[in-house]
Amino acid sequence: MARFTGLFDTINAEVNNIAGTVGQTPGEFHPGVFDMIRTLSETAVIPVAGMILTFVLCYELIQIIIQKNNMHEFDVFDLYKWIFKTLCAVFILTNTFDIVMGVFGLAQSVINTGAGTISDMLDMNVDAALAALEAQLQEMGVWELIGLWLETFLINLCLWALSICIFIIIYGRMIEIFLVVSIAPIPLSTLINREWGQIGNNYLKSLFALAFQGFLILVCVAIYAALVMSIPTTTNIHGALWGLVGYTVLLCFALFKTATLSKSVFNAH
Repeated sequence: MARFTGLFDTINAEVNNIAGTVGQTPGEFHPGVFDMIRTLSETAVIPVAGMILTFVLCYELIQIIIQKNNMHEFDVFDLYKWIFKTLCAVFILTNTFDIVMGVFGLAQSVINTGAGTISDMLDMNVDAALAALEAQLQEMGVWELIGLWLETFLINLCLWALSICIFIIIYGRMIEIFLVVSIAPIPLSTLINREWGQIGNNYLKSLFALAFQGFLILVCVAIYAALVMSIPTTTNIHGALWGLVGYTVLLCFALFKTATLSKSVFNAH
């Protein structure tokens, strides 16, 4: 009984840990790492982004001039538009981290709302099922119980390995977010130009894809919790145990697919 009780306690802890982690912004996940990334970006990346922005603005101005028959048909209003775009570009560059955090704040709001909706589902109360299971174990012989004990031992090892895979997926996503955020000023410095702007547009799409991948992960966890809750009620103990392993493998596979699915939804590449 200790094997079975510990098994479902581990699953409960793992499910709630995933739900809690994906709802955090980069700053909440690890403030120390986030401050380091922000400092590195402001000291090393923003100067480079400023040079790129200068080049893009000069290129934009040259394009405006040569489009009007080498200034023979130059419209002064085009110059005002260029000045306005320059101001917008400088504003975007100087507020890069506020924009990035706004994206993750929006995603966090959606994720936390979803987590509140399915919070009861994520907490698997299997006390009644375990009481019925104990009655089944009382009817088994000694050798059958020893075999079942060995079976639960192997399944615990499988679940431990799968927990490591889930840990890598969840925390690997956060590391990817930190890497993407660290270089944010460079792609955002290209947004104001029609030709170069596709770099910044695709970066924003990737940012939204990473942010809302957390919501897809939460959906996967909710589906997994609903499937696992039906396992303790079964009368076939052996089938229930291996069904638990199968559902956990399915969860790992689904979590791996969330990154690709989120990028396809936001058309990011």
